[in-house]
Amino acid sequence: MAYDPRLAGAGTAAPDPPTPPPPPPSTASATATATKASASLEQADSFKLRFCTVCASNQNRSMEAHLRLSTASSPFPVISFGTGSLVRLPGPSITQPNVYHFNSTSYSQMYDELMSKDERLYRNNGILNMLDRNRNVKWGPERFQDWVPGSPRTDHVSKGDKGALGTEGGVVDAIITCEERCWDAVVDDLMNKGSPLNRPVHVFNVDIRDNHEEALVGGKAILELATRLNEIAAQEQKVLGSEGWENGTGEARRSFDEKVPEVLASWQEKWPNLPALWTLAWL
Repeated sequence: MAYDPRLAGAGTAAPDPPTPPPPPPSTASATATATKASASLEQADSFKLRFCTVCASNQNRSMEAHLRLSTASSPFPVISFGTGSLVRLPGPSITQPNVYHFNSTSYSQMYDELMSKDERLYRNNGILNMLDRNRNVKWGPERFQDWVPGSPRTDHVSKGDKGALGTEGGVVDAIITCEERCWDAVVDDLMNKGSPLNRPVHVFNVDIRDNHEEALVGGKAILELATRLNEIAAQEQKVLGSEGWENGTGEARRSFDEKVPEVLASWQEKWPNLPALWTLAWL
């Protein structure tokens, strides 16, 4: 406030105290920026692609990947299948496998049966340990060719299957097989199903040898691939919006689809011993 010289001799009057300066504009701006960044990070972390893992019998490789995805520090919605005509597990000899039906025999039933047959044999070859892991992940093996995309899967949530939350609608964004013949079977079956949902789905194959040690390595690699894909998907939605994403349309979805081969190529450089394939198919 300007000083009035007419008050100089009054003695009883004094100038008003100066008005305090406003807070630095940078403080408010920084707070808004931090809040916006925090909201963006929260949105990116909350978004999750939905995955499907597939091997021949829904026992070893697909189940290790299912476990990894569903129990990650930031879990993914995931379902898993086999592509064989029957579930086959090693038996006393190569000509005497243990054979079960998909969709109707639980992992616990298999565990109990093999335990009663020859606990020592099936403990030593790792089958009992594998089945024990499987029954703590989901109820039992499912066959991919019997899956109806878009059919509700709410019973899997009630059964306590890991990764079931988020898959209730019966759709996935990516399918990851663990053997080339399984990839062929999945791609052929999707074509035979006729794309009833007209929804794009990325189909990968990560070639993993069918033993317990390689399955552990493959499961770790698949989790990393899923994480990279999810980061790109969240980034595209942040920049371009999520309109149409659930229907497989919109700018963000198209941009994500175009970047998937780049993501896979970068991932393959780190995992050269796990040859990969990719195609875009339709549910």
